[in-house]
Amino acid sequence: MADIRTTPIEADCFYHIYNRGINGENIFKSDRNYSFFLNKVVEFLIPTCDVYAYCLMPNHFHLLVKIKSDLELSSLVKVQNLDKATQTGLHSPQNIFSKQFARLFNSYSQSFNKEYKRHGALIESPFKRKLIISDKYLINMIIYIHQNPQNHSIVHRFSKYNFSSYQSILSTSRTLLKRDEIIELFNGVENFKLSHQRTINLKEEF
Repeated sequence: MADIRTTPIEADCFYHIYNRGINGENIFKSDRNYSFFLNKVVEFLIPTCDVYAYCLMPNHFHLLVKIKSDLELSSLVKVQNLDKATQTGLHSPQNIFSKQFARLFNSYSQSFNKEYKRHGALIESPFKRKLIISDKYLINMIIYIHQNPQNHSIVHRFSKYNFSSYQSILSTSRTLLKRDEIIELFNGVENFKLSHQRTINLKEEF
């Protein structure tokens, strides 16, 4: 099995992206921190991937994403000039996505450090990732991510947690989540809710 920090990132594939603070340190201490991080996800990651689920916890986070196509990523390189170098591989999905993730981490960490008067790295690097290999795995991963706050005893009911995508998927408010695709994957809203009552344990380590 490939190392969870070196699994290649490929176009048109789903990945569970997850990471935590250095030494398990909290990386979110206020509602403002959570919101700022999500804004940075929109700024840096949405150009490179579609987000299907997320959950931000005090000392770690989960993202379920689908990397955009090679054509879309190539266009992104040209438009945003992500890398002027021409060496082989620098414009691969792996490098484009990783570079954007590094920008997200750096931007968030600088803001966090300034706010809390700390120094040094905040989030482990490189980030952990797992390839999603089937629709069943994809469905279970979405449920697992949403259930995380309850599994970690942060809340009694995961459906009430404010910093996951569960409520956003069920709402009618504007969202950058792939809401329609997610609901279709679960064969409707009611089955989405019902499926989330199942116990999912994928044994992720944090």
